[in-house]
Amino acid sequence: MDGSGGRRALATLRADCERCAGLCCVVPAFAASADFAIDKPAGKACPNLRADHRCGIHARLREKGFAGCTVYDCFGAGQQVTQSGLADRAVEVFPVMRDLHELLYYVTEALGWRAAEPVHGELAGAAAEIEGLIGGDADVVAKVDTGALRARTSPLLLRAGELVRNHGGRVGRKMKMDLMGAKLRGADLRRATLRGAYLIGADLRGADLREADVIGADFRNADLGGADLRGCLFLTQSQLDAARGDAATRIPAAFTRPGHWRQR
Repeated sequence: MDGSGGRRALATLRADCERCAGLCCVVPAFAASADFAIDKPAGKACPNLRADHRCGIHARLREKGFAGCTVYDCFGAGQQVTQSGLADRAVEVFPVMRDLHELLYYVTEALGWRAAEPVHGELAGAAAEIEGLIGGDADVVAKVDTGALRARTSPLLLRAGELVRNHGGRVGRKMKMDLMGAKLRGADLRRATLRGAYLIGADLRGADLREADVIGADFRNADLGGADLRGCLFLTQSQLDAARGDAATRIPAAFTRPGHWRQR
């Protein structure tokens, strides 16, 4: 698998808070929970948002009860809306733009896989369609049915993932969806299907997840200490941020090791 081309393009589909007006602190709603210390309705600014559109407790979010903020990723939609002059309709267009950017992230990654070459043409077509919608005005963006778009694109992403996982003849197992708290320490999950799996609190210490398909998998509080995630398919930074890990956890070079992970 060669994802170098995809990784270079994926760098543009990451949040750049310096070029955003703090839209993730205003547009989404959240409820008081283990992830958020307070209730906040959609469209109302979080009380921690400063006048300069920066978070006043950014360095202390976890200790202040806002762990959910530390794992949120707009995939670059925030700066797209801000820089494109759509911020005055952010409540309407930001959620749509975020979905479009996430979908483009997955399509772009798949385009970087050499083993998925049989579907590169279709992937390129999907990317062009999504990019066209992203570049539209507020009226165009607001009318996008992201659910229908995702339904059309998901089978293509599944096929791309299967081509990679089947490459070379070794196919990983398909795991069940409910793996909350599962004891998977040292498990051989290479090329496994973990699409949409609930891995909340799972023990994945020392597990081999190389080339596993993890699109949509929930890694909240999963222990990835010493696990190998190199070459994971459809892995996102927010999935790593939601999990626990340590200095021995092996992650793809394009990702950032979360600051809250254990240092030893």
